[in-house]
Amino acid sequence: MKTIGLLTSGGDAPGMNACIRAVVRSAIGKGLRVFGIRDGYRGLLAGTFEEMGMRSVGNILQRGGTILGTSRCEEFKTEEGCRQAADLLRRREVDGLVVIGGDGTFKGALDMHERHGIHVVGVPGTIDNDVTGTDYTLGFDTAVNTALEAIDRLRDTADSLRRVFLVEVMGRRHGYLALYVGLVGGADAVLVPEVSDDIGAMCQAIWDGLARGKRSSIVVVAEGATAGGVFKIAEQVTGSADDIEDIDTRVCVLGHIQRGGRPSAADRLLGSILGDAAVDAILSGVSCHMVGRIKGQTVMTPLEQVVSEDRELPMDLLELMRRLST
Repeated sequence: MKTIGLLTSGGDAPGMNACIRAVVRSAIGKGLRVFGIRDGYRGLLAGTFEEMGMRSVGNILQRGGTILGTSRCEEFKTEEGCRQAADLLRRREVDGLVVIGGDGTFKGALDMHERHGIHVVGVPGTIDNDVTGTDYTLGFDTAVNTALEAIDRLRDTADSLRRVFLVEVMGRRHGYLALYVGLVGGADAVLVPEVSDDIGAMCQAIWDGLARGKRSSIVVVAEGATAGGVFKIAEQVTGSADDIEDIDTRVCVLGHIQRGGRPSAADRLLGSILGDAAVDAILSGVSCHMVGRIKGQTVMTPLEQVVSEDRELPMDLLELMRRLST
């Protein structure tokens, strides 16, 4: 093993730069050359390789996003695209590839390994925290804190003006972000894709609380929680308020603001640990695995398992949130 490649793919996540830094510096310290690949799998197909040194990753720990850039590439998903990517890596004499991303990123890495024998190791980077084989993914902690700050600010204006706020956070297929934000933000309800909630009962509980003297209410909604989305839910909440005067219902969609910004200390630490572990894994001959952290220990999970298993929402935390909001 003399040379490794490194790319970030899919949605960007705070902490990716900490991981890039760790991979580059750990690899160089162990005698390897490192090529950064610009813009994910699209850049791999285009051959945008750039050799990285210690100075390439200086002063990036505090930066959000990814200095390598990222993308979603439909061409890479084809058999011909995958073959072309593998051929480019061989021509560049790249012996192993570290990929940072989520489920889609790992499916691409798995294809390259199974079809063309490319040596790959994955690092989980997604704010959705929906990857099995790790307690937390890069970017999740920062995204929770970003959304939490927004909810804290919304609560001030909600109390002042007697309003119900429905706050939409990211999460088309999984509700980890909504659940954690709702729990630590003291939300009255959380709606997630994994659970079919009785919206009518939720509305009644909100209005019962306001009738007893509450001045505001916060509901956190994962973007994929219900058909029609958060604005449809807002219509139902408003329509059930016949007996409550002077209460407004408002929607706040946080959107991509959750992805940006300076990574938290937890994400910088996680990126540093996993980046270093990815290099160790490649040097030890491990391939087609993802490095993760479970209960404070670094673990390796086969990529085939990572892409085939759906991570379950921690229902105990959902029940805790509901008990505390009653």
